[in-house]
Amino acid sequence: MALLLRAAATWGLSPWRGYCSRVRQVGRGSPLQGGPPPCQAPTRLCGAPAPCDLEQRTSGFTGQLSEDFVEALKAIVGSPHVSTAAAVREQHGHDESMHRCQPPDAVVWPQNVEQVSRLAALCYRQGVPIIPYGTGTGLEGGVCAVQGGVCVNLTHMDRILALNPEDFSVVVEPGVTRKALNTHLRDCGLWFPVDPGADASLCGMAATAASGTNAVRYGTIRENVLNLEVVLPGGRVLHTAGQGRRFRKSAAGYHLTGLFVGSEGTLGLITAATLRLHPVPEATVAATCAFPSVQAAVDSTVNILHAAVPVARIEFLDEVMIDACNRYSKLNYPVAPTLFLEFHGSEQALAEQVQQAEKITQDNGASCFSWAKEAEKRSQLWAARHNAWYAGLALRPGSKGYATDVCVPISRLPEILVQTKEDLKASGLTGCIVGHVGDGNFHCILIVDPEDAEELRRIKAFVQQLGRRALALHGTCTGEHGIGLGKRQMLQDEVGAVGMETMRQLKATLDPRGLMNPGKVL
Repeated sequence: MALLLRAAATWGLSPWRGYCSRVRQVGRGSPLQGGPPPCQAPTRLCGAPAPCDLEQRTSGFTGQLSEDFVEALKAIVGSPHVSTAAAVREQHGHDESMHRCQPPDAVVWPQNVEQVSRLAALCYRQGVPIIPYGTGTGLEGGVCAVQGGVCVNLTHMDRILALNPEDFSVVVEPGVTRKALNTHLRDCGLWFPVDPGADASLCGMAATAASGTNAVRYGTIRENVLNLEVVLPGGRVLHTAGQGRRFRKSAAGYHLTGLFVGSEGTLGLITAATLRLHPVPEATVAATCAFPSVQAAVDSTVNILHAAVPVARIEFLDEVMIDACNRYSKLNYPVAPTLFLEFHGSEQALAEQVQQAEKITQDNGASCFSWAKEAEKRSQLWAARHNAWYAGLALRPGSKGYATDVCVPISRLPEILVQTKEDLKASGLTGCIVGHVGDGNFHCILIVDPEDAEELRRIKAFVQQLGRRALALHGTCTGEHGIGLGKRQMLQDEVGAVGMETMRQLKATLDPRGLMNPGKVL
């Protein structure tokens, strides 16, 4: 014990037996459990938590953490910030997807990057898998501990480290969420516009290459990350653009920041992000319009973009989705394929943009074009859009939700949306379509009885067919959700053998023992 604790303090650790020792085991209901006071179970959007696999692993490590190893974790972060309690582990073994719960063997809450570095060194030398955890709002099983190990919950690192308004940049720790940052920025005339809907952690958004409703105007998280601080698997700390740097562009060397954005925790733990900020627009106007068909709605989207109307958001909801939103959010929009739009700019510019967009939509048969300038009405409209998941679930109370997404070139969007609508009807599944169509990205929300094996089979077939359609149209199998556990085969189909081999080589270089969030992406 003393040797292991000394090793933890200096990052030099004893062999593998520290992870899978024959000494008295800790975890799975042991009385030697502790839990951090602020830990709360994340709310699951699809209802009750998925069944939790506390005894079996899909592959890899099957040992439990020894008492000595748990004590070494406590020596780094303090006893109150380590838990092996079954309930806490279960909370961290799933996200908001339908992938079954696979809990870690322990959960730790580091307070700073130095602790994260020491934890990574301890785990790596001992051969213990490391699973980063933010807010748990992912949709592809990215936090499932498929080989057990230690879950590193980064939410206690929640400081805004530096704000540079004159440079339009901010540095945040991984526990800072999107809403918390924008609240902090409220009085400086700046905001961070990337909005995936959920109040996700900003570093988690970087890890999953998140996007959202504003991407058509402001870009995805990928275009809004300037620098990352990353703890590599062995404990070294990397600054992807150089320590303290916040430049807008560079031609210096490899784009390391881009490598880690979207890496889904498989290459390292993101412990800080330098983000690009934007001026708060002078004025904002939202609008809605209904269409006689899906084709007419998406044709309008393409026409608006071709006309260079600087729309900030352009969201599509099919008639099933708009009906569900009406019921759930107590609205009265026409039950028809619908576009939600938003425009940012000066008062004069907005008037011209709204007039131009209205003409384009009317040329495509739109009706009931209405707009809202008041903040309260705009908030009501976008709250209905962000509550689309809940509204979809309410179509079939007691069921669960399965969400999938794809993205295609804008020119192929009408084709794939119409085809997907037909596929959904033919499948007999309950589902709806909603999307950030200004980017060619849309989501299918499917409502399912998880106990119905036949329905699950049809959902799997539908998701695979949708992915294949997107790839056939020169698109991607996921625009936002990521690969995680669910789309690894589609990734191979998308990037090809050489692409996969290159990714595996990068993974092997940075994580030669394969311990960073194993079983994901590759």
